[in-house]
Amino acid sequence: MKVLLLFGLVAVALCDISRFDGEKVFRLKPTLDEHVTLIKELATSIDVDFWSPESAEQVTIDIDVDIRVPAMYLDIVYTTLGQSDMKNEILIEDVQSAVEEQSSGIDPRAHSYTKYNTFGEIQAWMNTISSSNTNLISKQVIGNTYEGRPMTVLKLGKKSSSTKPAIFMDCGIHAREWISPAFCQWFVKEALSTYGSDSQMTSLLDQMDVYVLPVFNIDGYEYTHTNSRMWRKTRSRSSASSCTGADPNRNFNAGWCTLGASSNPCSDTFCGYTPESEIEVKNVADFIRRNKSNIKAYLTIHSYSQLLLFPYSYSYDLAADHSELLKVAEGASAALRSLYGTRYTSGPGATTIYPAAGGSDDWAYDLGVKYSYTFELRDTGRYGFLLPASQIKPTCEETMLAVKYIAAHVQKNLY
Repeated sequence: MKVLLLFGLVAVALCDISRFDGEKVFRLKPTLDEHVTLIKELATSIDVDFWSPESAEQVTIDIDVDIRVPAMYLDIVYTTLGQSDMKNEILIEDVQSAVEEQSSGIDPRAHSYTKYNTFGEIQAWMNTISSSNTNLISKQVIGNTYEGRPMTVLKLGKKSSSTKPAIFMDCGIHAREWISPAFCQWFVKEALSTYGSDSQMTSLLDQMDVYVLPVFNIDGYEYTHTNSRMWRKTRSRSSASSCTGADPNRNFNAGWCTLGASSNPCSDTFCGYTPESEIEVKNVADFIRRNKSNIKAYLTIHSYSQLLLFPYSYSYDLAADHSELLKVAEGASAALRSLYGTRYTSGPGATTIYPAAGGSDDWAYDLGVKYSYTFELRDTGRYGFLLPASQIKPTCEETMLAVKYIAAHVQKNLY
């Protein structure tokens, strides 16, 4: 009876996984006001998923607009585009095939640095790696998620009797950006395995601590593995709406819910009901506030677009430290490019990509964390959020060079 029940539960779980058969990802290239209007009208008449920019409101002339279109709406989209002179191309012919390609040919039961691990695998990995490297790593739970999962921060650094200056890095703030948590895991592996042999990493961990939150939006990330690969937000519920979750990167108290954020609970860029309404955001903000005096840099890892951004995104004003932040970003981008030739664009969020209020990097910068950066990892849209597992290793290898460049600059400018 128990076996039958188990099979029944597995069957239900499998039935619940959203499929994306026949869905396509289009890239639209609006060059006229009419094109922008057309895209916005399309977004109100049918259910399209904005990949870049993150909502219809952020569409402007001369930016590439990547949208995922459900199969049932393809005819409407083809007809609309056919009647318009707007240039467009198909980036992904069949979204379901790309989803399957991300996890094909990989042992689903074991943690690996070159596959997209589930949160369960990441949790087990955190326990193993911290217990087997006690001289360099410790872990602490900074709170639980909305659904009750522990948010564990790994602290990397040589043990010291006094408080050391630190860097805080988080991954996976948006659930569907799978390459992001993959990088945090890679960073931890590299830091531990090269300590003692790589002079720069050794010096960094001797002099500083690095706090790593491998998955920020754990509930959402888990949901992308069990229910819908394309989920982005948290999984919080409110009696005020039947729609689930908020965008954690619109929920920080930095120009909250102004530019580039939505007050509609059903939107992918919903800012939440109040700043830090999302428990995950509050847990991270509380941790950074508690350690504010020693956190010297804040790095948050996203995908996709190949950008290295810094404040501000909630305003077109330049940050007080703009020149230095730009110089460091350009140096880090050059270091990254040196390995595989991958080109990144550097600059303030609002002008380099689009305005977006409530972001974690702006919030950290305004709190006093000078070196505050957002990475948008590979690629520039060919795969988007569905970057194949074969690209995890090269993406992480090149990103390490940029992170180490920033860390070295922070280290040199501690006092």
